[in-house]
Amino acid sequence: MYLIVGLGNPGREYVGTRHNMGFEAIDAICAKFHIEMNKEKHRAILGEGRIGGEKVILVKPQTYMNLSGESVRELVEWYKIEPEQVLVIYDDISLPTGKVRIREKGSDGGHNGIKNIIYQLKTDVFPRIKIGVGQERHPDFDCKDYVLGKFSKEETEILIPTVVRVAEAVECLIREDAKTAMNRFNG
Repeated sequence: MYLIVGLGNPGREYVGTRHNMGFEAIDAICAKFHIEMNKEKHRAILGEGRIGGEKVILVKPQTYMNLSGESVRELVEWYKIEPEQVLVIYDDISLPTGKVRIREKGSDGGHNGIKNIIYQLKTDVFPRIKIGVGQERHPDFDCKDYVLGKFSKEETEILIPTVVRVAEAVECLIREDAKTAMNRFNG
């Protein structure tokens, strides 16, 4: 079984923001694999289904980004899942808009949601898919304002096919393995 976690912030005001790319990816996965997000448990919205012959639980934590690990830890304990079977999908400002980067493990890279998951799980050994949201480059750059900002029309046009690719990458990672998914989808 896999726990597939998309990071984001709950609430209408965060819809369409860069920090909610994980939620957008979960929506694309739901559409591709006909999974409904219809349960609430451990401070998260959940959907259960199958991808690549494996049972999956799709997760949108409702704890806000910086406390995502609390919900993830509760779900890992409840379902008795190893960290290696927790796939986390999230935004990354260090990647150009629309780039996808899959990793088997690693540091938080300055991402507070990942930092909290690593802290709560007491390991950084879990696969992740990073979705590039770009970064403004000017002296007055405010990271918080940027990630909580909405996408432009041009960025949205780039990201719609990106989340479809992420859904395909998730299937590849589950059917085959992380290394195969990295070779096929990292770009």
